[in-house]
Amino acid sequence: MLKGFRDFIMRGNVVDLAVAVVIGAAFGAVVSAFAEDFIGGIIGAIGGSADFGDAGVTVNGSRIVWGSTITALIQFLIVAAAIYFAIIVPMRTLARRQGAEEESPAPSDETLLLTEIRDLLRERRGTRD
Repeated sequence: MLKGFRDFIMRGNVVDLAVAVVIGAAFGAVVSAFAEDFIGGIIGAIGGSADFGDAGVTVNGSRIVWGSTITALIQFLIVAAAIYFAIIVPMRTLARRQGAEEESPAPSDETLLLTEIRDLLRERRGTRD
């Protein structure tokens, strides 16, 4: 039982995933600090308040706080933008460059056979109709 667990943990996918989670957490902390300090400072300079955490309304003696949701939404958008521009765009560009350099491989024998079968089936249907 322990051997199976050890084999599971030592698989490449699990180790890669663990590294990604740790790096993601560290990246999240950096982005949160950036959102709170830099972006929050800019918003505070423009709007008058850098901290939205306590923003809300009071209805019938109950406080409805919406500011923390706004702050979380801003942080999410910053994380999404950072991931898109720092990871997705360069990876797409790299994939396009590699795709342009590499020619598509010749179809396998199985693919050729299946294509021939498909064409024959189409011909049969065409003669019966």
